[in-house]
Amino acid sequence: MVAAPICVFVMLIATWNVNSIKQRVDPLVAWLSARQPHIVCLQETKCVDDAFPREPLEALGYNVAIHGQKTFNGVAILSKLPLDEVTPRLPGDDADDHARFIEAVVSTRSGVLRIASLYLPNGNPPDTDKYGFKVRWMERLRHYAEGRLKLEEPLVLAGDYNVIPSEADVYDPPAWIGDALFKPETRARFRSLVNLGFTDAVRAVSDAPGLYSFWDYQAGAWQKNKGLRIDHVLLSPQAADRLVAASIDKHVRGWDKPSDHVPVVVELDLEER
Repeated sequence: MVAAPICVFVMLIATWNVNSIKQRVDPLVAWLSARQPHIVCLQETKCVDDAFPREPLEALGYNVAIHGQKTFNGVAILSKLPLDEVTPRLPGDDADDHARFIEAVVSTRSGVLRIASLYLPNGNPPDTDKYGFKVRWMERLRHYAEGRLKLEEPLVLAGDYNVIPSEADVYDPPAWIGDALFKPETRARFRSLVNLGFTDAVRAVSDAPGLYSFWDYQAGAWQKNKGLRIDHVLLSPQAADRLVAASIDKHVRGWDKPSDHVPVVVELDLEER
């Protein structure tokens, strides 16, 4: 008997904090055209839904789901595949009016894929309620993730976590000890999320230092490579089983009028038998 052919489909999924979508339309379109990702999670779009520049993205073949907010925050998902079950807002706090979360489901050749675009609170200064809000948001994220894992389907949590997971993820660890992104409590909560069964895609393929996704605009951080890795793609076991590669498009930070973040890209092997 001749075995049925296997159709291999490698899906590129990316996350990028664009730091104002209106200011980054041109570099976003250029990057999308060159990289050709299938799904992109955006953060810090900083505009209301009606003001989001959909047209140039739809012209590239992307479906667009938006959860926006004037001036601050804002998240979106772009997808070459139709978006189903789009859900804005992280559950768990009806008083939270920050646009920091959007989830969608896409149907792939191998079944359902669930993906969320996340923009976690910064939390600084850490001696204010801004840090308390960050901690509570991370607790809500963990609770949400626990529930989604019970579905036993491929799940991707992609975005700007505002968390430096380890000393290997920051150019000068001692300088960041008291910062909300690097406080032991912050890292412990990130580990508790990962320990539910998620895989940090970038660290699954490389343990090298200097893999950064953010360089501040101040003090020549980009030129001196004073970076942080705070943009992460976490994969459920069903998604991690399909991980082919993960990379950080560092070169984008050197473009004209760049965001202070760069895209993080993962490749998942979705095969159909």
